[in-house]
Amino acid sequence: MRESGCGLASLPEGSEAGLQRLARGEVMVAAIHLHRRDGDDEAANIEAVAAAPGLHDAVVISFARREQGIVTAPGNPLKLSDIASVAKSRARLAQRPPGAGAQLLLLALLARANIAANDLALMTPVCATGMDIAQAVRSNRADCGIATRSVALAVGLNFLPITWEQFDLVLRQRDYFLPGPQALFEFMRTAALRERAMEFGGYDVDAIGTVRLVN
Repeated sequence: MRESGCGLASLPEGSEAGLQRLARGEVMVAAIHLHRRDGDDEAANIEAVAAAPGLHDAVVISFARREQGIVTAPGNPLKLSDIASVAKSRARLAQRPPGAGAQLLLLALLARANIAANDLALMTPVCATGMDIAQAVRSNRADCGIATRSVALAVGLNFLPITWEQFDLVLRQRDYFLPGPQALFEFMRTAALRERAMEFGGYDVDAIGTVRLVN
């Protein structure tokens, strides 16, 4: 957003909170990456927006597919491999706020593995962002947490890949054409953004800017 010159500010909240703020008219754009407990994550964002009260005039724009996984200390000292191994070892798991995409992924992983949340050693307080998850692991306040490959690479943590998720932008149709969003969308189509995505790692921006839903 800074490099695009769009003039939009950011508020780091969870995906569900972002959609709620968008429906109430408190934000212009919501960035979401939702997960379903039955495993059909590809449709999760689209279905949530289509069913959301007050978003009958929304449009969903693809931003990227990105890789989510479990981050651990360098060398993976507890030899974790998946969510089942996290539960079995009672590894201290840093968590995100309710409604955050990473937290929804955690709940989906538990449901698919038939593991109860009580079987995990969940750490408090919750971490506001993926980078906060990384800091909790780096400082040894936690053994692991759910975050993106790019976060793990940025701070030198071990990364156990779990899934590729769809990361979308949601806004009202009338706001799509305003100068701020248009400046952002124009920058999204540049080579500079693609180069940065490759630098971060764990991002696929081949479909960036694609309209996924017109509600």
